[in-house]
Amino acid sequence: MAELKTKENDTSVKDYLNAIDDPQRKEDCLSIHEIMQRITGHEGSMWGDSMVGYGSYHYKYESGREGDWFLAGFANRKKSISIYIMSGFSEYDDLLDNLGKHKTGKSCLYINKLDDIDKEILEKMIETSVEYIQHKYREE
Repeated sequence: MAELKTKENDTSVKDYLNAIDDPQRKEDCLSIHEIMQRITGHEGSMWGDSMVGYGSYHYKYESGREGDWFLAGFANRKKSISIYIMSGFSEYDDLLDNLGKHKTGKSCLYINKLDDIDKEILEKMIETSVEYIQHKYREE
């Protein structure tokens, strides 16, 4: 079975954040970093070369595939900031309707800047997702 390529590593989160060229994007990523630290209770670590993840959980699918992933995270991308909401968005219709300017993927929330969205709603989504993942993948 293929091994997951993106793994937690010892690369410096501080160096990653400080290397962001655009001042507004850097400020937004630093704010998201603080939000994720506060909500998850984890400092944050690099996953691969471009994702900052907070905490981790072990998953195992019925297919037998298993691995470790972060509870919540984000990445600075060329076009937007990707915020990883690991529970997906099926339960967040009301929150998404009031969030502000964004796009979504399966578990990714894409924003251009924090000023485009309601930060309280973002925090609620992150908090709810982390609680869901911790409950769903609780070690027994």
